[in-house]
Amino acid sequence: MEATRTNDVTSFRAKRRKELLTFAVLAFGIWPIVAVGAVGGYGFAVWMYQIVYGPPGPHDINPAPPGSAE
Repeated sequence: MEATRTNDVTSFRAKRRKELLTFAVLAFGIWPIVAVGAVGGYGFAVWMYQIVYGPPGPHDINPAPPGSAE
């Protein structure tokens, strides 16, 4: 019976270590890379959109005629 309990504790510790390692890899490895990639991808998409369609702002404003008050 004691061997079974020792085996359970050992398997619990191994499982806990594996879960902590998985958390560390996700929290400090994969998710930061995904976050930087998502923000960079969005920035790239906005940049490409502005290259094709121009920067934001009014585009159809006619210049003021010479001698006007503007």
